[in-house]
Amino acid sequence: MPSVNNHLDKVGKGFADFLTPPLEHVIRFTVGQPDFPTPDSIKSKVVEALDAGKTTYTRTGGSPELCKSVSRFLNERFSITVDWENIVVTPGCKQAILYALMGLGNPGEEVLLLAPAWPTYDAQISLLGMTPVHVPCTTPDFHPDFDALEKAITEKTKFILINSPNNPTGAVYTPDEVVAIVDLAIRHDLWILDDMIYATMGWTEHPYVSPATIPGGAERTITIGGWSKSWAMTGWRLGFCAGPPAAAKALHLCQTSAATHVPTFTMDAAAFALFADDDRMPMHNAFKERREVIFTELSNIPQLKVRKPEGAFYIIIDIEGTGMDDKTFARRALEEADVQLIPASLMPGGEGFCRISYATNIPNIIEGCKRLREWLERVC
Repeated sequence: MPSVNNHLDKVGKGFADFLTPPLEHVIRFTVGQPDFPTPDSIKSKVVEALDAGKTTYTRTGGSPELCKSVSRFLNERFSITVDWENIVVTPGCKQAILYALMGLGNPGEEVLLLAPAWPTYDAQISLLGMTPVHVPCTTPDFHPDFDALEKAITEKTKFILINSPNNPTGAVYTPDEVVAIVDLAIRHDLWILDDMIYATMGWTEHPYVSPATIPGGAERTITIGGWSKSWAMTGWRLGFCAGPPAAAKALHLCQTSAATHVPTFTMDAAAFALFADDDRMPMHNAFKERREVIFTELSNIPQLKVRKPEGAFYIIIDIEGTGMDDKTFARRALEEADVQLIPASLMPGGEGFCRISYATNIPNIIEGCKRLREWLERVC
């Protein structure tokens, strides 16, 4: 029998073991997906496109109208300047990350990850024959540790991949930290892969800052984003990547070879969504309120230590005070408290913590925290 890819044995299962849909009575704090439907105004644009016969091949990177909308959105919202021709609209943000690694990296090279990091990064890097290098963040705030980053760099280091606002930690890097990341990349001639999928979901005084807006950053930054989180469009699989011309050419080539383009009939809807703030803001404000509720509720559980998340819709809890490791905590929480959550040791650097997604309604948040509190009162 022919062999399979010899890098597969380096690829973990991510969160799979803890994402199995539980019984209906279980409070699910695991899924990083908005619990809102896609707004009707966005869906109607797909119907209009289908009725207009927009079902044929089009430009690989996305229609000019869509790419111009992405360019305008990045500029008006985040002060990122990128020509529309240097944007590729991809089948999801995950695919955009893969294209950036494929198009700009080579087997044997290393990618710095700020640990704990979303496990898909690790898997994609390993599948491509590169090496993920997990650099622990500072605790308890999970911001970059620049001394550790410096020490982790070798002659094989090609990328630093950042995600702010962050999954799983909820951290939002400060403007000074982003400047320092760009400085590090310039001094060591690294690409910066900036996964800004949660960029509209910052809850602190310092918002998301793009490394592409820092002097020296634009020519080495690949900006990666999408529609899944802010517009409740996870199943649409729409993302984008943008960068300097030479990089954009490589990204276009990856898309041409792998996917041709995203479905033509989704493009008008995607362009419309970027500026549909009347539809986005109710979801945004709901997540902001949920952040307050879950922080208050978890703070009232004495066995847990918790910091208020700075962005996205995740909160990370320190479970050391329970006397359990994080996998045991997650398993027993499901079996004994009917609450499903993610043990952070599934990501290197997350040992001793669990990740909670508050992408669920406030009654569920209150009930889930109540169950955890009553369970820990019984067992600790």
